[in-house]
Amino acid sequence: MGDFAGKRVLVAGGSKGIGRSVALCFARQGAAVSICARGAEALEATRAEIAALGVKAHAMAADLSKAEAVAAWVEGAAAALGGVDVLVNNASGFGSQDTEEDWAKGLNVDVMATVRASRAAAPHLRAAKGCIVNVTSISGFRPSRRTPAYAAVKALLVNYTSSQAAAFAEHGVRVNAVAPGSIEFPGGSWEARRTGDPALYNRILGSIPFGRLGTPEEVAEVVMFLASPAARWVTGQTIIVDGGQMLG
Repeated sequence: MGDFAGKRVLVAGGSKGIGRSVALCFARQGAAVSICARGAEALEATRAEIAALGVKAHAMAADLSKAEAVAAWVEGAAAALGGVDVLVNNASGFGSQDTEEDWAKGLNVDVMATVRASRAAAPHLRAAKGCIVNVTSISGFRPSRRTPAYAAVKALLVNYTSSQAAAFAEHGVRVNAVAPGSIEFPGGSWEARRTGDPALYNRILGSIPFGRLGTPEEVAEVVMFLASPAARWVTGQTIIVDGGQMLG
């Protein structure tokens, strides 16, 4: 995939889980990285990890359900890093149930933060002929009785990725997405379900042909590929990263 030395990478929702792994993967390859999230403590811890790799690290606490917060982060990051080459829209409100509150979480964060961050970063991406990688989910490819709001907003992101790719192509900007399956990491929802809801955990575990849940690093490496010159002729695609979970 080559290195990313000199590249400027923004990761929304970059303090934990997949976002943290994405940020650290880019930093290990020499990129300057900006992250944002709501939790200041985890945000600063990840910023310090990025900086320890010897690259420029920028972080801003932001509630990405707010339009002004998204714009402030993107512009602050672009100023701190000197532009934007890669935007990774990873933030999620984790709204799952068929309630007004959960629909609002998903629409305001998963969807509108992606729309707003992409819009704010667009001038910088066009100047750099950069790329966008959206993080959706395999939930967006099938109906869900358990998490209908989450599945619906993730399906929207799959469609929006294609629309973005069509709109940005004339400017030399690529747009793709990754759709992770069930990913387990310390402090994450699947770690909690291992003991809190073992029936669900074991049912999901049994649906994955490789016999384990995925790791954030395995998703991050596909994000890196899509942002790299190795994927220079790939746009408008959503790559499933699930260890075969969708095959069951």
